[in-house]
Amino acid sequence: MTTPEIRFTAAVLGTPDPRGLARFYRDLLGWPIRDDTDDWATLRPVGGPGLSFQLETEHVPPVWPPEPGTQQMQTHLDFEVGDMAAACTHAEALGARRLGGYRDEDEDVAVFADPAGHPFCLFTPLR
Repeated sequence: MTTPEIRFTAAVLGTPDPRGLARFYRDLLGWPIRDDTDDWATLRPVGGPGLSFQLETEHVPPVWPPEPGTQQMQTHLDFEVGDMAAACTHAEALGARRLGGYRDEDEDVAVFADPAGHPFCLFTPLR
């Protein structure tokens, strides 16, 4: 069986404020906004997949770390950074909320929630 051409274009996050969340990630990542409506917004860097934000008026943010009986995280985003301290300061200045993190022999990881409550990680490989 031949695999048809399928191209990944974006991960989509639900939010009660697509425009606001798109602006958060635009400022965090420096990616341009392509689509910008009350119901849908898209960030798309040149030549690569991006992020889209879809209106979900009943959005319930996940609890992290997970707790029994609470809204569970179904996905999270990982972003590699060169300067962990600067990246964390930048994320917090934009409205991200620090959830935790860890450091092991392979990587240094900081876990945040975006303004809609979606978890994302900033990480620096240590090897």
